[in-house]
Amino acid sequence: MLRQIRPAIVMIVCMTVLTGLAYPLAMTGIAQAIFPHQANGSLIERDGKVIGSALIGQNFAAENYFHGRPSATTDTDPNDATKTIPAPYNAANSSGSNLGPTSKALLDRVTEDANKLATQNPGTPVPMDLVTTSASGLDPDISPAAAMFQVPRVAKARNMPEEKVRQLVLDHTAGRLAGLIGEPHVNVLKLNLALDAQAHS
Repeated sequence: MLRQIRPAIVMIVCMTVLTGLAYPLAMTGIAQAIFPHQANGSLIERDGKVIGSALIGQNFAAENYFHGRPSATTDTDPNDATKTIPAPYNAANSSGSNLGPTSKALLDRVTEDANKLATQNPGTPVPMDLVTTSASGLDPDISPAAAMFQVPRVAKARNMPEEKVRQLVLDHTAGRLAGLIGEPHVNVLKLNLALDAQAHS
């Protein structure tokens, strides 16, 4: 019986060492050597201090900043551990709203957000990604159309020419990977950092 069990035990130990230790360590080492910035979280620094990641959105609410997509992430209510409260861009609890297309709560929220945005830029269609959440709730990017839609508000709040703000959006619009994969997008944090840099230049 031992002769039958021994190969199984040896195989478990070998595969555990190989796939549980050697492979992860090798991949981590290769990632650190070839892509250290990405392997360490694509962190963004300002004045030597980490202020965020290019991969995780932040909840910009001030009028003088570009806003990201709505986020449906939540956190535990500090007053009642059995309940949750909205916590936009909570990286510890990535999730969507799980509301379906026939949900009245979703329809009411999207309608309210769209009407509010329409007053900021009358006559311009509201881009879909400014009123819909992503599946993760952490999307750091918006479409170029969503960024352009916000140009008048941001320019007015910062007392900057709209053309100058529009050019910043164009400068921070990333195209498709290799011209084929994905869609053009704008990283909201990087764009807002560029705005702050303009204010201090």
